Parts: sequence; structure tokens; C-alpha cells
Amino acid sequence: MLQNILADYKIILASGSPRRQQFFKELQLDFEVRLKSVDEIYPEELQGSEISDYLAELKASAFEGTLLPHEILITSDTVVWHKDASLAKASDAKDAFQMLRTLSGDWHEVITSVCFTTAEAQKTVHHVTKVKLTALTDDEIWFYINTCKPFDKAGGYGIQEWIGLIAIDEIQGSYTNVVGLPTQLVYKTLIEMAS
Repeated sequence: MLQNILADYKIILASGSPRRQQFFKELQLDFEVRLKSVDEIYPEELQGSEISDYLAELKASAFEGTLLPHEILITSDTVVWHKDASLAKASDAKDAFQMLRTLSGDWHEVITSVCFTTAEAQKTVHHVTKVKLTALTDDEIWFYINTCKPFDKAGGYGIQEWIGLIAIDEIQGSYTNVVGLPTQLVYKTLIEMAS
């Protein structure tokens, strides 16, 4: 259905994330992957969704002046927000352990911003999902880190992996958002842009 609505547009996904690419396939979208390297640095005063909005738009800025008419560029960024701090991707096993020990037994927010850019306009949307992890033992955390090596994921974990099966106590909001893309919001926004 969405494919027909977007028949006059070319969708460009600027993400190397296999999870985001799989979601686009499952939405039955024709899309092209284009990647440009960006230093993901943001002003220190930004908080929560301000960070992910800024980074999604920063990723889009790398394509400035290169988009053709009827191309829609999609960039995104996911932030894990806990106790007024952003937990980025874990740099190593020790870093991932510290993040998961901090999140254990507590609520946090997973915020994904998606920026839609054309040659003429730009629109950024975001979704916030609240997630509560059960209290985890050190052995459970280390088993997960050693088994799944979650070093490319904000907050040091992937909800679609082993830890999601045993540790998600409660979730409020979009599940796909926690995986890395609020698919319902993407679907809705693309329809609005094509109308």
C-alpha cells in the first residue's frame, strides 16, 4: 500500500543499521541505502529528544545539496535517557556492563528521532518509549554481553535479543521504537508527505 502511495518518490535510507533496513523491507518499501560518515557530537545542554532530534538532523546535513526532486532522505538516531543522562553506544564490555547495571531494576526512556528531508523541506519527528528492566544479576549481565556483544546499541542492549526475553518487566509505547525505528510514525509521516 505505502509503495503505491510513494510511487512518485525515491526513498533513501541513510542508515547502516540492519534492524532499520529490515523494518523498511517489512514495510514493503523500495529504498536505497546511502551512507555518509558524521561525527555524532551534540551541544552538552541538549536533553532527551533534543539530542536525538539534533543528531538525526545532523546526519541529514551531510547530504545537503545532493538530493534530487522527489527523493526523500530518512535519517534517524536513538538515545537511551536515564536519570537526566544519555547512554550512548557501549564502547566495550566494561562500558556495557556499567550501563546495564545502572538500568537494572529501573525505568528508562528510549527515544528515536526520524528526520525526513527533501530538496525543499525537512520534518523531524520522534517517539518516546518507557521501558522497565527487571533487576539483573551480574552473571546475567555478563552472560548477555559475552553472548550478544551489544556494542552497537544505545544503552548497551538490544530488546530483540536474549535480554529482551528475560528482562523486560514493562514497556509503555512502541516496541519497534526500542529496536531502533518507530515504524508506525514513519508510515504515518511518509503518507502525510506524499499527500
